[in-house]
Amino acid sequence: MNIVEKYPSYLLTVLLKSIKIHIDNYLCEMGDIVKKVDLTKGSVVRVLLALAIPIMGSSLLQFAYNIVDMFWVGGLGKDAVASVGSSSFFVGLGYAINACIVIGTGIKVAYSIGENKEIEAKEYIQTSMLLNLLLGGMYALFLVFVGPYLIGFLGIGDQVIEKQAYGYLLGSAPMLFFAFFNATFSRIFSSLGQTKSALQISIVGIVLNMILDPIFIYSFKWGVLGAALATLVAQMIMFFLYMKIGGKWFEFHWKKAFHSERIKAIVNLGWAVAFQRILFTLINILLAKLIAKFGPEAIAAQKIGLQIESVTYMVTGGLNGAVASFTGQNYGAHYYKRIKKGYQVAIGLSISYAVLTTTLFMIFAIPMANIFVKDATTIQMTSVYLQIIAYSQLFNAIEMVSNGWFTGIQKPQIPATISILFTALRLPMAWLLVIPLGLEGIWWSISISTLLKGSILYFCYKHYQGKLKEQEI
Repeated sequence: MNIVEKYPSYLLTVLLKSIKIHIDNYLCEMGDIVKKVDLTKGSVVRVLLALAIPIMGSSLLQFAYNIVDMFWVGGLGKDAVASVGSSSFFVGLGYAINACIVIGTGIKVAYSIGENKEIEAKEYIQTSMLLNLLLGGMYALFLVFVGPYLIGFLGIGDQVIEKQAYGYLLGSAPMLFFAFFNATFSRIFSSLGQTKSALQISIVGIVLNMILDPIFIYSFKWGVLGAALATLVAQMIMFFLYMKIGGKWFEFHWKKAFHSERIKAIVNLGWAVAFQRILFTLINILLAKLIAKFGPEAIAAQKIGLQIESVTYMVTGGLNGAVASFTGQNYGAHYYKRIKKGYQVAIGLSISYAVLTTTLFMIFAIPMANIFVKDATTIQMTSVYLQIIAYSQLFNAIEMVSNGWFTGIQKPQIPATISILFTALRLPMAWLLVIPLGLEGIWWSISISTLLKGSILYFCYKHYQGKLKEQEI
């Protein structure tokens, strides 16, 4: 018996006290450091990298956490992985709905900063906090009361897996309440040019999550519920840090927060992206229902495959956020040539990285799958998923950067519409391809739709970039 198993409560107490001391010291050093950064000046390459690298660092940490999290959950067996995979669709649905607030707020804050309207930016932040308060509370209650029906809809047919999946949802419900705020705060920091501060907060949350996982899952014997509770604690700490470090930007006043025009502006800019992500999640749920027919191994394979695929977003996700913030401020300042240069730099970086991930997925698919689970069937299914998805990595990179560009010029509905159309195409393609190809047909439907989205979105970018004229002020 190791020390973690023998003295879990004592170790947890020592850990939390140590974290509190480090956070107190960190806050004393930082103070109210969040100030806007002017993204309309300086070298385009340096500015983009300064924005993107912290986001990439955060993505890298998240990827490392995903590996560790799935490692601990995988130790409970393929049923535990399947239960987390099943419930994660509905956790993802919450994030998709929240994207309306995240995207809309990020655009308005970046544009307001570009126009040197700091007070207006603060007002949009306050309104976003009110919207998150309402949305987070309602969705948490939705998961608690409707969760069993959501899990049952997938048709897994295994009571043990379904019970574990609902337990994970119960732990995730309050976690999402804080996660909604944190996602919005992170985007606001990015719009202010303060991605480094967001990275530092992410480090605290992710490291804490990684430490708490084995204690909650194994030492306290809470199983998959322990994984959800570990994330809850981490998100609560991150929320506190954002509020503390954000200082004047996150001061909340009820009367100022409720403003119909600002609510309308945020929703108008964010609804298309939110609808896109909601549809994406719903389609994944329907695909999961189809995948479930191939057994719990197939569900586990998709979950593991998605976790490994998230390595792609270490760079493309960072560039997406960097391009959106960079373009937003420069669009507000009418520096259109600078916007074009930023896109060119970002697309070059993303394509280079996509070539690397494609190579990794093609050659090392089996070793990567073997990290998470030891079941031979699940490993084989996961490796095939990665090899098929590898063909679409280049187009996924183009889609992510182009998406950030359109978000920055306040036209997020364009990439959202394209994504909606071709993501929806996955279902009929899956139903058709599953007949001759089996489970691989579902994987191909995902890869082909991504290829189409990236290609079309790039041509749309070329069209709209041609409309922008230099109007330096």
